[in-house]
Amino acid sequence: MNTVTRIHDELFGELEYEKKFWRGEMTIKMFNVQRKIWLSVDGHEDADFSNVQRDAFRNFVQSMNYIISEAEKEVYAYYSENVDEYREILEEELQENKIAPKIDFLTRLAELVKPTELIVRRVRKNGKRRLGLLCDVSWEMEDGLGIKIEDEVVEEVGYQDIVL
Repeated sequence: MNTVTRIHDELFGELEYEKKFWRGEMTIKMFNVQRKIWLSVDGHEDADFSNVQRDAFRNFVQSMNYIISEAEKEVYAYYSENVDEYREILEEELQENKIAPKIDFLTRLAELVKPTELIVRRVRKNGKRRLGLLCDVSWEMEDGLGIKIEDEVVEEVGYQDIVL
C-alpha cells in the first residue's frame, strides 16, 4: 500500500512526497507570462531540508524578478545561437516558422518557452545554493530546456539534464 505523505512547510508551502522529491506548486512570471509551475524540493521522506536549500529558495523568491530576467536573456542568447541548427532539422518552412521562428525580441520567446518546474537541489560538497528551472520548448520536445542557477546566478542553459 502506498502512503501519500503530505506536509505544510512554512517556506515551501503544501508539499507531497513523490519519487525522492517533495512537490508543490508556485507561480513565476517569465517572458511577461504568469504561470503556475511545479516546485520540487530534492529530499528524503523525512522532509529534513537543509538550510542551504531553504536559503536557495528564499533568495530565489526574493530576487525572482532579477534572476528570471537574467534567465530570459540567457535563454534568448542560447536560442539565437542554436535556432539555425533547429531550423535545419525541421524540413518544411511552415514547421520552421512555427517551431523555431527567427525572432528579434526576447518577449517573442513567451510562445516558445514554457517554464514547468523549479527544482531545489540538494547540497553538494561545494555548498552552493542550486536550483534548476525546467521548461518545455517548441523546438526540443523530448529534452526540453534546463536553466542551471547556482548562488542566484544563471550558470548554464541547455538540455534539461544539466539540472537533473
